[in-house]
Amino acid sequence: MPNDATALQLVLSGDPALFAIVRLSLYVSLSAVVLAALIGIPLGAWIALTRFPGRQGVIVLLNALMGLPPVVVGLAVYLALSRSGPLGSFGLLFTAPAMIIAQTVLVTPIIAALTRQTIEDLWIEYRDELTAMNLGPIGRVATLIWDARFSLVTALLAGFGRAAAEVGAIIIVGGNIEGFTRTMTTAIALETSKGDLPLAVGLGLVLIAIVIAVNALAWTARRAGERLAG
Repeated sequence: MPNDATALQLVLSGDPALFAIVRLSLYVSLSAVVLAALIGIPLGAWIALTRFPGRQGVIVLLNALMGLPPVVVGLAVYLALSRSGPLGSFGLLFTAPAMIIAQTVLVTPIIAALTRQTIEDLWIEYRDELTAMNLGPIGRVATLIWDARFSLVTALLAGFGRAAAEVGAIIIVGGNIEGFTRTMTTAIALETSKGDLPLAVGLGLVLIAIVIAVNALAWTARRAGERLAG
């Protein structure tokens, strides 16, 4: 109980160190979700509407990638960004962009797989109408993505949940450097190992509050959008 009380004091007092970690965590996770959405939504829609050899294998692989081990992704991104790696010249290792890249790799399959399933279900429902309208592949993808926009919010939330809770990959490529690459999850792991439970508990409370707030905001926006769309 004393630790809980101290943690709450840290949150309510606006502790600068705590909120610097919160800001960086939100920046990294939201940036990764945006990038993953830009890649995953068109990719998932394209797989849903296109027939090509090996498509079933691609779908199985995409679904399997939803469970990518974070430490494996962290290791792969680390090797790519290290000095001897193909992207080493950019000097991104142990920076926030490196953590965004790692989280994007983890989140993209989740958004793409959920988008694929959503668009495929809609295609079954609207195939005759869209065929009669003589829309091309790009027109079909755009139309179905727009029609599924409210359902796709769930895919984005699933991606945000994965990014916000991630620790294995970003601690490898970010290094957990105080003031530069320390996020809520890596700080919780570090402070717990050091025995600084008030800060760890405070960050945990903030993390849970953020996840609930983001989900509540998305649900409210979805309901409002559905009402406006009729």
